[in-house]
Amino acid sequence: MSGQLGSKKKGIFYMAYVNVPNDLSRIKTKIAFNLTKRQLICFGIAATIGIPTYLFIRSAIGNMGAMLVMIILMLPLFLLAMYERDGLPFEKVLRNIIRTKLLWSTVRPYKTDNIYAYLANPRKGDITFAKNANKKAVYRHKIKRQ
Repeated sequence: MSGQLGSKKKGIFYMAYVNVPNDLSRIKTKIAFNLTKRQLICFGIAATIGIPTYLFIRSAIGNMGAMLVMIILMLPLFLLAMYERDGLPFEKVLRNIIRTKLLWSTVRPYKTDNIYAYLANPRKGDITFAKNANKKAVYRHKIKRQ
């Protein structure tokens, strides 16, 4: 009887316990059937697309073909509902992949204007006050060639 819930052995009473995760921000509110609102919406849309498609197509191409067409149409919505990486839903993960691979350049050099160059060599140049594209004041050091 040792180790069972509610059992008592030699003055020790064992109680049931539940593990509580340390990060409670990852816990999502469940609405119905232990599904989140996002999952319920995606599954509902998938059902409204897939079931009528199956019912209309099965007479033309048979049950097996209609079932495959229904699965192919519903699969992207299941992916939207269930896939999550690092706390981000699928469309945000896909957006980040497209941005980093296609839209943004892969090499992003660090460029800066050194406002302290004048202090290192004050006689070789002068500092001019300019405005950049963001309308913030920037000091630019112009070096005079001798």
